[in-house]
Amino acid sequence: MVEFHTSHLDAVFHALSDRTRRAILQRLTAGEHSVSDLATPFQMSLAGASKHIKVLESAGLVRRRIEGRTHICQLEAAKLAQAQQWLSTYEKFWTARLDDLEAILRQEDAAASKSATGKGGE
Repeated sequence: MVEFHTSHLDAVFHALSDRTRRAILQRLTAGEHSVSDLATPFQMSLAGASKHIKVLESAGLVRRRIEGRTHICQLEAAKLAQAQQWLSTYEKFWTARLDDLEAILRQEDAAASKSATGKGGE
């Protein structure tokens, strides 16, 4: 089984728990953006946007570089892949549970169909 570092996952899931930070990550999938560009759709100050970006940086989801007075952000997707790997354990669990439920429902449908066919032929 894959071993996960709890503190790292905690930081990633904490960063993802906020819809503004998730939206920032979504925008970064299209490429690099300045902090100013990232702040614009949310009508927030640069300081507010910077706080969100710092959380994303500390989780390892964003890398920031400075060009003159402009802070440029870039998505670092590797940490998201590690979180997805952790989540996939539970996806397998729920897929198996849903497969079991489907089998039970098919059995019930077959029994009900057989019962209805038997009654109609009397």
